[in-house]
Amino acid sequence: MNLRLTVSVTVGCALVLCAGMAGAQQAPSSPPQPEVMMQAGPEGDFVPPPFGEGMELLGFGGVHGGKIVTGAPFSAVAVSETAQTLADGNHLSRKTQSNLYRDSQGRVRREITLTGFGPLAASGQRKSFVVINDPVAGVTYLLHPDQKTAEKMGKPFAKMGGAMRDAMRNKRSAREQQEIANGNLQEEDLGTQTIAGVTAQGTRLTRTIPAGQIGNEKPITIVHERWYSNDLQMVVMSKRSDPWSGETTYTLTNINRTEPDASLFTVPSAYTVTQGHRGIPRRGRNQAPAEQ
Repeated sequence: MNLRLTVSVTVGCALVLCAGMAGAQQAPSSPPQPEVMMQAGPEGDFVPPPFGEGMELLGFGGVHGGKIVTGAPFSAVAVSETAQTLADGNHLSRKTQSNLYRDSQGRVRREITLTGFGPLAASGQRKSFVVINDPVAGVTYLLHPDQKTAEKMGKPFAKMGGAMRDAMRNKRSAREQQEIANGNLQEEDLGTQTIAGVTAQGTRLTRTIPAGQIGNEKPITIVHERWYSNDLQMVVMSKRSDPWSGETTYTLTNINRTEPDASLFTVPSAYTVTQGHRGIPRRGRNQAPAEQ
């Protein structure tokens, strides 16, 4: 698969999931509930989520929820790392570093470089791309700097109505309450600490899948720790440990609270802009052919 199409589809899916979690709304002043790491239905059916770790490794960690945050500009470097040990003793490690920017209007820019990911791993190539989310104009752009092209993605998950979002949110809340009542889900307040110069509130969520629930011989424990900054209204550090994806950490570093340059949130005039699908970019007659 060509690299541009791989990045477009992956980023599109990540943006749809972000938007679908809470919709485009003003951020709350208190930390949001930690997202469900792995979910088991009432009948014990269980499917490990395809994103989560993947979103953090692609530079989307800390900004889940599709919320718009105004009046809290910053720039920072986000570092995501995952270490995993396979059943045969083989070790996997992945690292992604991205530059993040947000202005006072709530516009967000992410500059991401992928190495050793998917088709890049075999070729040894590096793929850089930029995602600009502009809630003021109601549009998201995926920029390919190497080709000087940009895909206009529109509003992710635009067709998802408020009733559907509320139903999803209520269903998840009911499931979590049931797990808490059964003793399979525990939430712990970790207090506050300073991370990269900002104060953050810590929460640890521990989920236990009882032996036999999904064919497992022993109980499975998944731990997710996150540190949320009320000043930035976002997660500045998170740690996840589970048997499926190993150990994943996401940390925001080099935080600068000054207003970023306005040009960072616009598509350069030299770029060719093509029209993508709602939320997920697609190839079509209005788009330039993808690279081979």
